[in-house]
Amino acid sequence: MNAPSRRTLIAAALVAMAFAAGPAAGAPLVGDMSLGDPRAPVKMVEYASLSCVHCAAFNNEIFPHFKKTYIDTGKVHYTLREVLTEPANIAAAGFMTARCAGAENYFKVVDAAFRGFPEMMRTQNARANLVAAAKAGGLTEAQFVACVGDQAGLEAMQTRASENAEKGAIRSTPTFFFNGKKVAEAAMSLPELDAAVASAAKTAAK
Repeated sequence: MNAPSRRTLIAAALVAMAFAAGPAAGAPLVGDMSLGDPRAPVKMVEYASLSCVHCAAFNNEIFPHFKKTYIDTGKVHYTLREVLTEPANIAAAGFMTARCAGAENYFKVVDAAFRGFPEMMRTQNARANLVAAAKAGGLTEAQFVACVGDQAGLEAMQTRASENAEKGAIRSTPTFFFNGKKVAEAAMSLPELDAAVASAAKTAAK
């Protein structure tokens, strides 16, 4: 008998999430989630999945510097569009949790989930990682369980992710657009991001 794969074990761990009920944190957010000044000349869109190792590496190693340099200074308006990659239920649960945490805490949950990703892969304990991410966003464990157990929320998540992937013709994650132009279908380095921002800003100024 073959040993179960890592993905199978992680996915199986997620099943345990729906074993209890608790008070939900409120209606999940709808629409795209963004950071920065909407009036910024450069609009950056990242299509990402919370079960994507390359997305996690980008978030953990590159994004903090990019955010400080461009988003926090009003030069770039950043939007995250959710996509589900395998194990899709892990990604869906993570994004659902982030939305249940509310607009002010959405990116706190996403960041915490990505930062816990290496440990999740090592231990194969998806639940522990997502509970920790939920708590980083101000949710209790009971609220987390109620959130990921919401069938309507799951269906909305799946529909949104499917529409995002189709709209962006997404073949891999992360995928990046700058001012509507697809620039990369892989994690970008800081020099590549600098060049993409400069090019988009130059085009926007014409």
